[in-house]
Order: sequence, then C-alpha cells, then structure tokens
Amino acid sequence: MSALVDSSSGTPSAVQVDLRREFNEVGIGEVLDQLDRELIGLKPVKTRIREIASLLLIERIRKRMSLTSDVPTLHMSFTGNPGTGKTTVALRIASILHRLGFVRRGQVVSVTRDELVGQYIGHTAPKTKEILKKAMGGVLFIDEAYYLHRPDNERDYGQEAIEILLQVMESQREDLVVILAGYGDRMDKFFGSNPGFRSRIAHHIDFPDYADDELLAIADLMLADMNYRFSAGAREAFVRYIALRKTQPLFSNARSIRNALDRMRLRQANRLVADLDRVLTADDIMSLEAADVLASRVFSQNA
Repeated sequence: MSALVDSSSGTPSAVQVDLRREFNEVGIGEVLDQLDRELIGLKPVKTRIREIASLLLIERIRKRMSLTSDVPTLHMSFTGNPGTGKTTVALRIASILHRLGFVRRGQVVSVTRDELVGQYIGHTAPKTKEILKKAMGGVLFIDEAYYLHRPDNERDYGQEAIEILLQVMESQREDLVVILAGYGDRMDKFFGSNPGFRSRIAHHIDFPDYADDELLAIADLMLADMNYRFSAGAREAFVRYIALRKTQPLFSNARSIRNALDRMRLRQANRLVADLDRVLTADDIMSLEAADVLASRVFSQNA
C-alpha cells in the first residue's frame, strides 16, 4: 500500500506522506539493523549509510510527487585498509538501493582488475562489457580499483577498461551503481590521474581501522557463530595476541582475526585428538584454551 495520501487538489504541495509507514514498507530499518549486527564499531560508516538511506527515501518520495526528474548519482568510493567491512557494507547498500527502487536487483558483482582487463589487444573490451552486463541492474564492486591504471606500462590495457566504465557510469547510472574500493592514499592518486571517476563519484566513505576492543568483540562474534568460545585464559591471551599482531606487517583487521581463529581451532582439534582415550564433553569441544592461542608464532616472534 502507498504511504502517499492523495489530496483533493492533486498538487504536489498538498500531498501528505506517512513517513514512518513509508520507511517501514520498504524495509530500510531491517537492513540497517542487520548492518549493526554484522559489523562491530564503524560508527562513522554506519552514520553515513543511514544518511544515504534517508536521502534516497526522500528522493523516492520526491519522484512519486513529480518533484524530481534526474536520477541521482549514486556511485561511491570506499577507502580503508583490508578487513574493515567494505564488502559487507556494499552488500547492504545494494539491498537498500533495491528496496527503494534505485536498482532492479539487489545483487553485488565483486571484481578486481583481472576480471576487467585483458592481456592482449582486443581482449579488454569484451571482458569489461561482459562484467558490466552481469552487474547491470545492481552494484558493481571494484576492489583495489587503482590497479586499473598503470601508466608506467605502455602495453597495459587498463585505460581501455577505465574508458568503458566511465561511459557506462554516466550513460546508464539509472541501472548500475559502481563502488570503487581500496587504500585511501592510492585511491587519491587514482582519482588524481583519472578525474573522470572523481566527477562521477557522489559518496566517499572512509573505513577506519578497528580498535583493540573492537577486534576482540569481532572475535567473540565470529566464535559464537561457529559455536566456539574463549576460556578465561584464552581470552586474556588473545587480548595480548591482538596487540602484538597489529604491530606486524600485513595485518588486515577482521580478516586477520578470522584467520587467527581458524588456526586456533586447528590447534584445539590437534590437542583434543592427541588423547584418544579421553571422553569429551560439549564444553571441551567448544572451548578454546590459552595454549591454543599462545602457540601462535606471533608470541615467539615478539619474545
């Protein structure tokens, strides 16, 4: 049912909108609540997503009141280090856009340079167009987008993919939303070298690194999803693990936490199976102990 209330005059200024009903009908709140459950912290990101959702809700109402004619530019840039939730947010953005009627499908097609750029003359255009065809009606998420531009390589065909993307981002923006993602400093250089992209990006969202307590909360959430938990000793050891791991190279926030938990589960399984005569309880199988954490090379490397 429509949340617009018709007036006797029929003029847009006389039409009334039950805003709460409109909000509930499209289900934006469900998506935003899901985002809150899925991602620890990231308050600035979540605030920006709520702002965009509010803008699009009003745009939807304006369109039905014949108060707008142009399709708003919805292309976005996500900047931040790996493991900060960029892909998850892209999925929720797609759902919001779909529920509000700004894309036909709520899908996200995630690609990198390899899916767009060919290795020889005449190879790039078909690859790029095939991906665009697949993503049409939804969201195209290009991770590490700056790798499309390699000016130091004369035989690189990334510029061809860029030109095709720019054309489609402008001419078919009513049927495709493109999200470019990557490290902040590299994305700045990329936009500097390709001003066509910057002029087509409406929303720039920066994803901060997680604090230590947020990483611990993420670990607790991941373990709960897998029916595991830290013992008191393991939890204390993992607090130390986080502090040490963040000082090492190639730390990827939540991604590194998930990898660490996988290795701890492996150690726990080996520890349990080492004593085949033992009778196990559910608590034994669910609990990660301090030894499972402290066996990590992170501790020996920082001894």
